[in-house]
Amino acid sequence: MSSTTPTPPSPSLTERRKAETRMEIARAAAGLFVRHGLRATRAEDIAQAAGIAPRTFYRYFATKEEAVAPLYAAGAQRWVEAVRAAPADAGVLPALEQGVRHTLTPGVGVSASSWEWVRTLLRRAEATPSLHRVWAEVCQASERLLGEVLAERVTRAGTPGTPGTLNPPGTPGTLGTSGATGVARGGDNVAATGEAPAITPELRFAAAVASAAVRAALEAWSAGDGPVEGPDGPAELALRNLAALRDFPWGP
Repeated sequence: MSSTTPTPPSPSLTERRKAETRMEIARAAAGLFVRHGLRATRAEDIAQAAGIAPRTFYRYFATKEEAVAPLYAAGAQRWVEAVRAAPADAGVLPALEQGVRHTLTPGVGVSASSWEWVRTLLRRAEATPSLHRVWAEVCQASERLLGEVLAERVTRAGTPGTPGTLNPPGTPGTLGTSGATGVARGGDNVAATGEAPAITPELRFAAAVASAAVRAALEAWSAGDGPVEGPDGPAELALRNLAALRDFPWGP
């Protein structure tokens, strides 16, 4: 991130402990869902597996389905942060591709042994409307955050004196548009104002397509029985899906 980008305050000890408890509950819920199924698992069972009282469970989650949201969200967060961490001089599409490789390659974002849990949880979400709603809400929140990250990247690339990564419309591997680079000109430059960069319609669309590319890849892979690596694994499927952004006419 640019040194001029506002840094959010660090969470307090209480907030960190709450987040840890939420994740412990999520892991317990996921284990029960995978082993016994959603219908056979009660909120009380999750609380017992997590070593907490049922009333404590309900302080964190309203339903048993919501209990796995932190696990879904952790994967989505890794993907967005990997895009943010891509080299500053990388185009937007290469940054998205790096995020996919970092997040969906077994042993990098998620351990190889955990991928069968991922497959089962996604299958449970596909088969259960209440759990699918949780998955969809996490994906939507991730899409909004990705839009912010793409806006930061485009704004930095458009700052005077920074090597350009936004090529003319239609250039493969970029999101170059007069609309996108416009957010970094004059008084709109985040470095000058300290404000969050604007998310243009083009970047909003890019975030939606990129998020759908990853989500569809995960869901397609989880629906089958193929290996997590190889041409039909989630990483390769997502990279092929991202090709939809390669020649999009970003100019107005």
